[in-house]
Amino acid sequence: MPFSPRIQARGIQLLLGGMMTRVHEGLRFTDVPKQTETLRVETGAGPVACTVYRPPATADTPAPVYVNFHGGGFIVGRPEQDDHICRRIAATAGCVVVNVDYAVAPQRPYPTAVTQAYDVVAWVVENGPAHGWDGSRLAVGGHSAGANLTAAVCRTARDRHTFSPLLQIIDSAPLDQLADPASKHSPIPKPLLAPRLMRVFTAAYVPDPADLAHPLVSPGLADDLAGLPPALVITAEHDRLRDEGDAYAKALEAAGVPVTHRVFEGVDHYFTHAGPVPAGKEAIELMAATLRTAFAT
Repeated sequence: MPFSPRIQARGIQLLLGGMMTRVHEGLRFTDVPKQTETLRVETGAGPVACTVYRPPATADTPAPVYVNFHGGGFIVGRPEQDDHICRRIAATAGCVVVNVDYAVAPQRPYPTAVTQAYDVVAWVVENGPAHGWDGSRLAVGGHSAGANLTAAVCRTARDRHTFSPLLQIIDSAPLDQLADPASKHSPIPKPLLAPRLMRVFTAAYVPDPADLAHPLVSPGLADDLAGLPPALVITAEHDRLRDEGDAYAKALEAAGVPVTHRVFEGVDHYFTHAGPVPAGKEAIELMAATLRTAFAT
């Protein structure tokens, strides 16, 4: 008798929880200051802990702010896995970084993470003066599942006419949760994401199949993308999620959204954390450079 998706997801949490924080040593930026602080944000789906990274003090005016959402298939809650990225961006893009510890499935399935993600960003926008950042100069971004949440946040903000990020970073995102993972191909025999694992992620996060095509679950299936923020879309050549990321970049561009799209060759999903180091560093520097440009304009 097969285990339920909930039990399988709990097993994956226990198995991968520690592994997700083991970033390749070559991707740790040792020249970046390590001071951080924590804060707690109340949302419509419960309180959310956030880690705040601050840039070197180089200006008299408050710095812009970037909100980061980690990956983990919507079921592994380890924001510290993005610590190396958050530190580098804070140091080189000259912005405050808020790293969000959103709730994960199966304990808190959809739409909890979407609600928390949006509410945290809205709070960041409104509470800049009290915390030393400029909420009017905002960007959002994420990696894998966190990139899916980034797209959902930007869509919700557009539809509610609340705030408009200067940039969204979509890194290796699952954007079509309706398609069978077996239909998502990779040019290598054993890519990191196996269909069986992907099915567990999806079933745990979205227990009601009727929600799989919802644009906040599968942003890549939406056909009303006009008015979304400018985007940096990063995809990996060997990633099973590459095709949907490439398609989303093209769809955004067709809808009139300014897009920078980069396919990193010879790498798989999670390369910004597990390597290879040269490609991972290049991608992180691309994020920082694109953020610098967005904040400057």
